[in-house]
Amino acid sequence: MKLSVRGKSMDVTPALQQYVEKHTDKIQRYFDKEIALHVLLSVTKNTQKAEATMQVDGIFIRAVEKSQDMYKSIDVVFDKLERQIHKYKTRLAKRFKGRQVLNDRFLAPTTPAAAHEAEPEGESFEVVRHKSFGMKPMSTEEAILQMNLLDHNFFIFKNEETDLISVIYKRDDGKYGVIETKE
Repeated sequence: MKLSVRGKSMDVTPALQQYVEKHTDKIQRYFDKEIALHVLLSVTKNTQKAEATMQVDGIFIRAVEKSQDMYKSIDVVFDKLERQIHKYKTRLAKRFKGRQVLNDRFLAPTTPAAAHEAEPEGESFEVVRHKSFGMKPMSTEEAILQMNLLDHNFFIFKNEETDLISVIYKRDDGKYGVIETKE
């Protein structure tokens, strides 16, 4: 496992590092291959926050927990990660019963046709609205203005500088983030 533990507004003590490392065993047991796990520990006022993001062949799973105690935050964030992994693996196992569930990409169906099969009972994802719209190239600042005018949390646009499709989104801290596609 590739583990990185960082601190934001705090120093990561050897005790915290060891505590995080202790929890990685219950995550690694779900995978045959190496995974990358990034843990960010931060302190703001009276809140101790633990964020864990893991990557397995391009699939990302993320969990965040805030509490009054950093050790409790770490415990809960790893419990959340484990539940998410278990949920997705069991959902796929039910959906593709009798077939190879996971291929090299961890969560990808083994055949293109399998991706379009219906979910099992009680596990459907209902799409209630489809939208399509034209995209004129715009700057990041213009996209932020457009997003705020629409009162949305995110906005998809064609970046005039890179000529790629991008997404601008509002973060929990009130700032903005950009997700850009690759060619």
